[in-house]
Amino acid sequence: MTNPLAPLTATEIEKAVEIFRREHGDERAVFCSSGLDEPAKADVKAGRAVPRIVKFLGTDSVPDGGFEAYVNLAEDKVERLIRLGNDAQAPYGYYDLGVAVQLTKGNAEWLSAVKARGIACDTEEDIERIQIDPWPAGGYAVDEIPVGHRAVRCIAFVRDDKTDNGYARPIHGLICHVDVTAGQVVRVDDSGVIPMPPNPGRFDAAHQERTRTDLKDLEITQPDGPSFEVDGYRVKWQGYEFSVSMHPVHGLVLHQLSLQQRPLLYRAALSEMIVPYGDNDNMHAWKHVLDASEYNMGMLVNSLKLGCDCLGEIFYFDVHQVTWEGKVKSVENAICMHEEDYGIQWKHYDSESQTSEVRRSRRLVISSIFTIGNYDYGFYWYLYLDGTIQMEIKLTGIVGVSAVTEATHNPAQSPLIAEGLASPVHQHVFCFRLDWELDGGPNAIYESQIEVLPISDTNPDGTQFQSVSTHLVDEASAKRNVYPERSRHWKVVNPASLNGLGKPVSYKLLPAGSPTLLAAEQSVVGRRGAFGKHHLWVTPYADDELSAAGAHTVMHNGGGLPEYTKHNRDISEGDLVMWHTVALTHVPRPEDWPVMPVEYTGFHLIPVGFFDRNPTLDLPSKCHG
Repeated sequence: MTNPLAPLTATEIEKAVEIFRREHGDERAVFCSSGLDEPAKADVKAGRAVPRIVKFLGTDSVPDGGFEAYVNLAEDKVERLIRLGNDAQAPYGYYDLGVAVQLTKGNAEWLSAVKARGIACDTEEDIERIQIDPWPAGGYAVDEIPVGHRAVRCIAFVRDDKTDNGYARPIHGLICHVDVTAGQVVRVDDSGVIPMPPNPGRFDAAHQERTRTDLKDLEITQPDGPSFEVDGYRVKWQGYEFSVSMHPVHGLVLHQLSLQQRPLLYRAALSEMIVPYGDNDNMHAWKHVLDASEYNMGMLVNSLKLGCDCLGEIFYFDVHQVTWEGKVKSVENAICMHEEDYGIQWKHYDSESQTSEVRRSRRLVISSIFTIGNYDYGFYWYLYLDGTIQMEIKLTGIVGVSAVTEATHNPAQSPLIAEGLASPVHQHVFCFRLDWELDGGPNAIYESQIEVLPISDTNPDGTQFQSVSTHLVDEASAKRNVYPERSRHWKVVNPASLNGLGKPVSYKLLPAGSPTLLAAEQSVVGRRGAFGKHHLWVTPYADDELSAAGAHTVMHNGGGLPEYTKHNRDISEGDLVMWHTVALTHVPRPEDWPVMPVEYTGFHLIPVGFFDRNPTLDLPSKCHG
């Protein structure tokens, strides 16, 4: 059976570009992203035939926010062409960033400020050594850039050569404001010269003084092959069935996830993320990039390598994307899938019979890694034998940096990580969209937590406590935050599906200990990243509500979940979507330099009464002797 949610093929992208070029006719049109316009949920669930529609975002000669084009391949036409508004634009693409880099490096005022810092920039070779990082300029507009124009702020670093880590030598105090729409630099901010940090930050193997020689090889083999089955982008493993895809904004997506032919989730993926900085330094105070939507995270997926990114008996999925000029870029090994041993699943030693029973756990890993500027993000879906589903985010890459002196350094906001080099405190805030269809629905959402009972005649020592659940019936009551002191979690329940004990089946969302967005609610960051103010939001399903910060965030002042929930819709029972925010507050340390060891966060989805008993009793025993 054809998979209506399978990613676009190279042929489909080529044909869609041809149709778009034929009908649009603007020679200056460039592409920011390509992706499948996912068919309506109702059509997919009903098994109806649906057309393959390619969705392009890009810009052209019209000086507005760009376009959103829907190309119907079956009908050989552009079905819709939407002009985006002044305050909600197409994502930044390689063309925008390339233009910003060229304009910055060609600006006389900027070059003069670079020279004032003792940095050579007289020859083409000198210029090539300067690394430009364009950052989104949304939220903090400058007067010289008209409303509706696309803008970035460029900061710079110096490399010794192409393999060098430029972040070790920031050109501090210098920001170039670029109006990409007008094609010009509108302002150069120079807050004064700060000496460049003296030491290199190379982390490649060729530049290490030594490498370990006592770390023995670790081989992971499956002589009989893996336990999963793959048909295109559909997967079966130990009762689970699902399909995978790559969305230009949401990245790695799981579709139609079921277990033992019982539906769990229609769609599960990251919806949005924001990385706000807490430093008052003018190089960082404005930074709060919406990495998923402003930079098209899914278009920045890595090609993974066996033995490096993934280890074991690996199956890879390729994905195909459009380049800015309309060609096809095929990313090999964009999605990695393999099995991992995960210790014991359960164990008990019976002292009476002096016998031991133990079974080993295993999980299926589906992962992708994305590089967005200085940071690298790995997203790992884990499926476990007992029905648990886990999302683990692995954060690595290179921290943001400032060149500092003893006089300019503010250690509370920007800890020192190397000589003359500091890194600002900042947050990584992720919001996941979980479109439930537990046992086919309808679903309801409950909050559960521990209630400590007061001292009384029946609780004389004050040691008793109980689990209580509250039905969340509208969007306002479902804006909730974690409460570790009371073991708070949230459950999705199917009141129409009862287990063997006569109770409704459910899955619980077990959150990690997580901060919320720290920026003030009325601030630019607080408005644009408002999803980060709550760990849980719940909405009734709507086809057009996919993005926690709004459909288009470039140069936008904020939207998404606050807009979706403003009418306080009924969520007491029905087709419901859970939005879960998980965050890290990163206080950098010397060990994060010159490249950051992986830091982890995420959440679990755990069956509660979905099964009548431990579903892994049938696992084979591997004990011998």
